[in-house]
Amino acid sequence: MSKPVISVVTGGSSGIGAACVRHLAKRGDHVILLDLPGTWTEQKLRELGASAAYACDVTDEQAVRQIATMIESTHGPVANLINSAGILQHRLPPDQLTMTEWDRVVAVDQRGTYLCCAVFGSRMAQLGGGAIVNIASITGWRSVPLHAYAPAKAAVISMTECLAAEWGRSGVRVNAISPGFTITEALQAAIDRGDRNPDDLSSQAALGRMVTPDEVADSAGFLLSRAAAAITGINLPVDAGWFAGSTWQSYGGVPASREIKQGGLH
Repeated sequence: MSKPVISVVTGGSSGIGAACVRHLAKRGDHVILLDLPGTWTEQKLRELGASAAYACDVTDEQAVRQIATMIESTHGPVANLINSAGILQHRLPPDQLTMTEWDRVVAVDQRGTYLCCAVFGSRMAQLGGGAIVNIASITGWRSVPLHAYAPAKAAVISMTECLAAEWGRSGVRVNAISPGFTITEALQAAIDRGDRNPDDLSSQAALGRMVTPDEVADSAGFLLSRAAAAITGINLPVDAGWFAGSTWQSYGGVPASREIKQGGLH
């Protein structure tokens, strides 16, 4: 009987990360969750199907290196990595966005992603194979009023392409996913507080809705699978058609559904 594939998910206790843990566990992977201390319980790990969890600040180089060594010695070589650890930022103009907050967002979203890639990916390259998916964002491709978050996500897209070429001949594939507005716990809380209008988040998408964490996880699972063996260095939008529909606002918006209701041809 073959040994299970070992997959690591950063930021795996909530949101997209948790959906990725659940998806990989269902397909039979030995999934190891990394997140900040106190962000999960044993019951939560059982619900997600995680095989193990380690407290880890992805901005701490020594901690990431120590945990990577511990995982390999305890569980075996890591075959897959999903970098989902990230934080949002408040919408603020540059004169109000402090450099303290800017540094914190960039440290987690950009530095943390690169550090985990460098530590786990370098080992994959030495062993001759592996796959990485970095969770970027549609904001990394467009102009938005998030002057720390969007540039950090743009950097994630760039580093994905760079590392795909760096490790391609060593058998390591590196891809990114840019989710659209995704109904995570954090976004739902912002909607509930009145900080975000759900109509603003879905009206410009071609499909007329937001994305679910499971939909992002399904795409991440595909990019990690053998079905994607020839795919590396891409940035896959999982955005319910936000890119396709957003420019239609200048022409009155995306057309309404043409579905024929009761009494029609159906």
